[in-house]
Parts: sequence; C-alpha cells; structure tokens
Amino acid sequence: MNLYLGVIVGYALLLILLGHLVGKHVKGAADFFVGGRSFNAGLLFTTLIAANIGAGSTVGVTGLAYKFGVSSWWWIGCSGLGSLILAYIVGPAVWKVARKYNLYTMGDYLDFRYSHAFRGVTSTMMAIGTLALFSGQLLGIAWILNVVAGIEKLYGIIIAAVVVTLYFSAGGIKSAAIVNIIELIVILLGFCIATPFALQYVGGWSGLQAAVASHMADPALTAKYFAWDGMGTTAIVGYFLMLTPAFCISPGLIGKVYAAKDEKAVRVGTLWNGIVQLAFAFLPMLIGMCAYAAFPDLGNQELALPKAMKEMMPFGVSALALSAIFAAEVSTCDTVLYMLATSLSKDLYKTFFRPDISDEELLKVSRKLTVLCGIAGIFIACYMANIITALAIFYSLMTVSLAAPFLFGLFTEKASTRGAFCSAVLGVAVVLGLKFFNGGKGIGILNSTSLGIIVAAVVMLVSLWVFPRQKTGEK
Repeated sequence: MNLYLGVIVGYALLLILLGHLVGKHVKGAADFFVGGRSFNAGLLFTTLIAANIGAGSTVGVTGLAYKFGVSSWWWIGCSGLGSLILAYIVGPAVWKVARKYNLYTMGDYLDFRYSHAFRGVTSTMMAIGTLALFSGQLLGIAWILNVVAGIEKLYGIIIAAVVVTLYFSAGGIKSAAIVNIIELIVILLGFCIATPFALQYVGGWSGLQAAVASHMADPALTAKYFAWDGMGTTAIVGYFLMLTPAFCISPGLIGKVYAAKDEKAVRVGTLWNGIVQLAFAFLPMLIGMCAYAAFPDLGNQELALPKAMKEMMPFGVSALALSAIFAAEVSTCDTVLYMLATSLSKDLYKTFFRPDISDEELLKVSRKLTVLCGIAGIFIACYMANIITALAIFYSLMTVSLAAPFLFGLFTEKASTRGAFCSAVLGVAVVLGLKFFNGGKGIGILNSTSLGIIVAAVVMLVSLWVFPRQKTGEK
C-alpha cells in the first residue's frame, strides 16, 4: 500500500472507532444535538476551531494564495473577525435564550422569535446551501487522495463521505467534539511544522520573492501578488460582507454555542477560536505562495496544498501534513452534517410532519437522515466545479437570508415576522437578479452577494418602523 495512503487510512479508522465508542453513550436528542449542554471553554474551542478550519481554509485558501498571493489571507481573516463578534456579542446573547427556552437548533430560535413558516423557508434554503458546502468538503478530501495515491475523484469523494458519515451518525455533536480534539492537534501541528519546510524548499522569503518575480516576469504583477489588496477591493469587501456575518450566525456554529455549559465558556472558547483563526490564516497563505514558486504550472490550483505537502518535505513531515489536511476536511464535514441533520430532522421533519415524535425516535431519524445526506453529498460533489465555488453558494445563501433577521431579532423587540420575510426574500432576489440579468456582476465595488446582504439589512431596518411587532406576544 502507498505509505501516505496507509497513514491516512489508519487515521480515518481511528476517527470512526472514536465516534462509535462515544456514540454508545449518546442516549437522546439532547446529547446528539447540544451535547447535554455540558461543553466547557476548552471543548467548545476545539469543536469550533476544528469546524472552522476545513476545506475552504486549507485546500481552498492555499489555491487562492497560489493564484493571488498575500491577499488570500482575507478569506480566513474575515472569518476570524466574525468569530470575535460571535464571542463577545452574538454568542452570549443567543446562549441565554437557548438555555432559557431549551432550544436545540437555529431553526428552534427562528421559530421561537418569528414563526413556523419562517423557520420552514429558511431551513429549506439552508439545507440546499449546506449540501453544497458538504460537497465542497468532500472535494477537498478527494484532491488529497488523488495526489497521494492517484485515487480518482469519484472514489475519493465516496471514501470521504463514508468516514465522516460513520463517525458522526454514531454520536452527533458529542462524538464530533471528542474526535475534534484529535483532529485539532493533527491540524495545528501539521501546518505549523509544514510551513517552515515549504519556505525552506523555495529558499526562504527572498527565494520566494525571486521565484514569483521570475514566473510572472512583470514587476506590477509581482507587486500585486505580495500586496494585501492584490485580489481587488471588490473581492475583499465581498469576503468581509459575506464571511464575517456568516461566522456569527452559521447554524452549525450557533448549535455548538448552545452546547456550552455557561456564558463564560461561550466567551472564552469562542474568543480563542477567533484568535487561532486569525493566526492560522498565514499558514495556508504561505504554503500556497511557495507552491506557486515551486510548481507554477499546476492545472488545478486546488491541488497546490496536497502537492506542496507531498513534494516539499521529508516523508515523516509530509505524512503528518497530509493527515492534517485530511483532519481539517473531516472536522468541518462533521459540522456540516450536524447542520444538515438538525435542519432536516428537527427544523423540518419534527416541526411540520411529526410534532409529537419522541426523543428516542428523533435520534433514530437524525441518524438515518445523516446517512442520506452523506449519499446526497457524493452526487453533488461529483458535479461541483471547485471548493471555493461550493462554499460561496452556502455562505451567500446563509448570509443574505439569515444574517439580518437573526441579528435584528436577537437585539431588538421591534423585529417582526413580516420584516424577516421581506428581508430574506428581497435579499435573495437581488442576488439572483444580478446573477441572471447582470451576468453575476455587482455594482461598483460591490459584488452580487454584497449587494444582497446590504439590501436585506436595509429592508430589515426599515421594517422596524413600517411594520414593527406591536407587542411582546406578537410575532
């Protein structure tokens, strides 16, 4: 067996075993969805950061760095800013509500704050977007297996889906949290060790600059590659408006916040998650730039990370680094499956089809739906162009439709169901309108998603005066 593949297979089997062992102790939906609300700051930190460092933050950002250079930092950087807002503002506020009213999911909150109908519409949109996100994570693992063992894309996707589905369906968020501890150690250790080797391979920072200048043969393009705004203002503003809110209101992250045992755990665990994101952002950026310096003719930029990990360092470091990428993709996959399982089982199935379902039956349904989502993700991943495209679909849908209703609903009593519907519908309509009638382009420095987010926020703000909630009991 290929030695690299052997290391990854052994690691995957360890994750499945851990998930199965933890799953034996999961007795009901409360354990599966919110971990019995028992996570301390350390456990919350590990499960949040492991979720946030996935295919987009590793394979995707390294691919962006391969193409755009230093400015690729903004993808993770904007996400980290969102995590800091979650730590100090959004997280503690929503945790108090969830604790008081025994909420399990984001959908539970939207139902509590607005209505069944709004919960149903947003949960359906989230399910569609989350399947795209899941497929993007599967693609990341497939590219790794392709580089290290020559495994075809389809088979790599299937292997990825099987590993994640098996260990998550066993124990839900509880098994994911325990497995995430192992994954986080591998991810951070792997990338911290691999980055100096990548820089050494190209002759340090000066060697990197010289190689890039040689490949580009244009001083202006070289300067742009090393500039913080190299990819353009439109792209960076788009990342800020799309990703910063997304990491405050993502159903998967909010669900993990619900699992905290107290408000201090929310603040401390989420704060460290944001700090580590901001620091980690430099690692895939540097590796991607080194990959361009060493291998300027890669046909697919998303192969930059596994290619660098395999070719730029000795076997021991390389095997650890490739396991780190695998760990990153798998750790985010389990969060995505968590979002899908909660949206489909709790927000849709229980709310609209079986409101009287017992706790034990809901747990069984959640596990079955997790398996079905794993299968659906395989089919979608086969047709998805690349990881960043998959993630952009999810983050656009989520931020445009959810950010304004969720945040306004959390911090003002005047937000109404009518306002939430208008905000979500008009925001999504703007994005779709620009996509189909303006070639997907925005206006000025704002892309279509940025405009949709701004429109949704303005509509929600205006609705506070046009049709406010008249009294506390009215939605």
